[in-house]
This record gives sequence, C-alpha cells and structure tokens, in this order.
Amino acid sequence: MNTILIIEDEPQVRENILEILQLSNFETLAAPNGKIGLEIAQTQLPDLIICDIMMPELDGYSVLSALRENEATINIPLIFVTAKAERSDFRLGMDFGADDYLTKPFTPEELLNAIAVRLSKKAVVERQSQAKVDELRMNIIHSLPHEINTPLNGIIGMTQLLIEHSDMIDESEEIEIVESIYTSANRLHKLAQRFLLYSNLELVARNPEKVQQIQEELDNCLSKTVISEICFQKVKAASREKDLKLELTESLIKLPQEKLHIIVEELLDNALKFSQPSSEVQVLSRVNGYKYQLDVIDHGKGMTSEEIEKIGALIQFNRKLYEQQGSGLGLAIVQHIVRLYQGEFIINSTPGQGTRISVNLPCL
Repeated sequence: MNTILIIEDEPQVRENILEILQLSNFETLAAPNGKIGLEIAQTQLPDLIICDIMMPELDGYSVLSALRENEATINIPLIFVTAKAERSDFRLGMDFGADDYLTKPFTPEELLNAIAVRLSKKAVVERQSQAKVDELRMNIIHSLPHEINTPLNGIIGMTQLLIEHSDMIDESEEIEIVESIYTSANRLHKLAQRFLLYSNLELVARNPEKVQQIQEELDNCLSKTVISEICFQKVKAASREKDLKLELTESLIKLPQEKLHIIVEELLDNALKFSQPSSEVQVLSRVNGYKYQLDVIDHGKGMTSEEIEKIGALIQFNRKLYEQQGSGLGLAIVQHIVRLYQGEFIINSTPGQGTRISVNLPCL
C-alpha cells in the first residue's frame, strides 16, 4: 500500500484530501506546515507528497528545493496544490522540480488521476533501478572473482616458487619475485579498500539521517595543494610526467580533504588508464560564484552514451578489447561522493577522441 504525505496549512483542505485518500485505500501522513512536512518526508520517506505552496514556516518551493537536494528524498514525486493559477506560478513550480500542479478547487477524480499518473511513473523508475541493481549483482558475480583471483594467483604462484626452488634462485631473482608478490598484494588490498568504500557509500545514501549529518558537518579543505600532489604522484608512478597539464585555481571546498583525495585519484587513474602514453591529460579547476569546478580531460578511447548511463560498480567497458586491470569501481565511487556532498558529476565523452569529467562542488 502506497503512503502519501499531505502538507497543507488549511485544516479543512487537509482533512478533505486525507478523507479522499483514505477512502481510496492509501496510507496517509499529514503536516500543518512546510517545516513539519519536510521533517516527516525525510524520516518517513513517503511514496508521494501533496504540498501546498503558500504556507507558514516553510513554503512549498522551499520544501521541494530541500527534498531535491537530499539523496534520500530526491526521487519522491511531489504534486503542488494551490489557489494560485498564474502561468508563471505553474512554471516556477516545475522549474523547482515539481511533478504535477493542481489548482484549487479540484475534484476527487482530478486528485486521484494525478496521483495515479505519478505513482505509475515512479513504479517505472523503480523497475529501472531494480534492473540496475540486478546488473550490478551480475557484474559482481562475474567480475569480482576475476579481480580477486588475478593478484591472488600471482601471490600464490610466486610464493610457491620461492618455497619450492629457493636453493636455485639467486638474490636478484629473489628480489624480483618479492617485488611481484608485493605488487599483487597491493592490487588486492586496493580492490578490497575500493569495494568497502563503495559498499559504505551505498549504505550511507540509503540512510537519510546519515546523509543529513554528513552534509551538516563543516569540514572544508584547500584544493590546490591536495590536487597537485596527487597528480604528480600518479603520473610519476605511470611514467607519464610529461603528459600532465595542470591549471589550478585555489579554493576552499566544502569537502573533507580525504574525500577530495579519493575523487582526484580515481579520476586521474581513469584518465591515465584509458589513454595512451604521450597523449595529454589535463587537470583544470576554476571558481564560479560558490561553485568549484574540477575537470579531468583525457584524449583516450572515450565512452558511448550507453556506457556513460551504465556507470556503476564492477562495470569495465570493452574489457575484452582493452584488457585494462581494474574493477570499474572508480567512477561509481566518485559519483557517490560528489552527490553526497551536494555536488554535480558530469561526463562528456566521444568514442575514439576522449573524455571530460567535470565535478562541481560547493565552495566558500
């Protein structure tokens, strides 16, 4: 049974809507103003919200804006009900992200029809989300064993070689074998850390209280030094120092330093992995008002629009063709972090030409 929240400051109107919905077998929640309504929405997560616009404490536009900024409530359908019938009011509501708009007075049939349409569309979105979850599950089943077994086989094989043939191996060969074991162990450790981070971000995104707590924490960092240090480390490890082009603007970002570190590391790792040596990789940043934009640009293989839509954990595109090591967790992790801290994650890519990933974050 679907639960519908009614946010309406006029008692008679609120009671009338409640009666219509209860007679139609909906579970109902009610709030006399926008502030209480927003609190109920964030804690109870109803299937749909019916909201007045002109209210004390918090008007309907402010309620909707707050809902759309919260990962837990961003997809809850909202229908505005109001006595204001001007086209500009209707347009403003839609610009804020309203799903529908009913003008008072409305009939029970109009209300129920609007609800039916929005719940039907919500069901389609949920089916699509479930399909993505199923795809993720299949990717885990098929990809994770390979990602674990590859470094693990290296560790076991090299260790077995040392144990069984230690008397035949000279010191220089022994050092090479130990370095190979160390490399494989590091790869396995990084995979485990990435997978745990992704799993934790998934759990946080489904906990409205945790999301709100994180977003309210005042944890900022200066961007330029963090980004430049990570970039120099990554290109040096890949022996591509000459390929890096840095153009950075200093800014105080509303993001913990360790999260910025993860974002830059994953984006640059992706750019280096899917572009050829001697091709330029750009890391650019600029400030636009209260937004900090970070761009990582490569001139590698690029992605199709279909591949961009499917970005998620353990999806590595064209693996058979390109055979790069890696689980595909990187971009999914970045996407989660950026959304959690109320930023934007944008990909522009052309197959065969390259990829530009833009991250927009709040700054001071």
